[in-house]
Amino acid sequence: MITDWDDAYSNGAYIEHAETYPKFWADSAAHFRTTARAELDIVYGAGERERFDLFYPEGSPKGLAVFVHGGYWLAFVKSSWSHLAAGAVAQGYAVALPSYPLAPQAAIPAITQKITQAITQIAQLVKGSIHLAGHSAGGHLVTRMICRDSTLPEAVQARIKSVVSISGLHDLRPLMRTAMNQKWQLTAETAAQESAALHAPLANIPVTCWVGALERPEFLRQNDLLANIWTGFGIDIRAHREAGRHHFDVVADLVDVDSGLVSAWLGS
Repeated sequence: MITDWDDAYSNGAYIEHAETYPKFWADSAAHFRTTARAELDIVYGAGERERFDLFYPEGSPKGLAVFVHGGYWLAFVKSSWSHLAAGAVAQGYAVALPSYPLAPQAAIPAITQKITQAITQIAQLVKGSIHLAGHSAGGHLVTRMICRDSTLPEAVQARIKSVVSISGLHDLRPLMRTAMNQKWQLTAETAAQESAALHAPLANIPVTCWVGALERPEFLRQNDLLANIWTGFGIDIRAHREAGRHHFDVVADLVDVDSGLVSAWLGS
């Protein structure tokens, strides 16, 4: 029985040298941008954070891959994660990374709608199939894009060919018991509204729920939960635990063109 929900959803406290990761991510991202073919800070909305970066492969893109960052809807910006485009770009895809408004300035339902807005605009810039990936809170946001109540235009929905939720949060109701909810202000109604596990998925979109095997038990449970429930809707969905990975390094394989994580993202 869980009695300390803040501890249950605490990642850094259980990762060695956790404090070094944000600088590592930012430095890796900045280095990637020095050699990448990119358009940066493309506006998709009126807010200061409503921008995305778009990285291009050599030649015409095979399609569009979108990565949505995590940070508990409270932290980080697109430019900390540019390097994670490397694997998909090397596979020939254009890769977009959006920022979005954060809590407490924006409620989680509003953040979901901003990601909808971002993907809708990004899809106008790159032709072909669309492949979504997100980490942690970003995993929540990309799975919300393929729930049956999605407000993505039907033409965009029809182009989505694969989704990977990496260490995703799919049932937000337990998060109401954490101190972080002072900023999210989740209620029973909004937590249920924003929980992908409580919605039916769109048909015919393969989904991978990917998590590090060394993650906190709640993240392992959240990962398996969506795969378990959505299996009942007859979609192609699987849960995967990556050996030796924790919450902060589980995304690292996105830089590797030949990794299983990139393959799952691109549906290849």
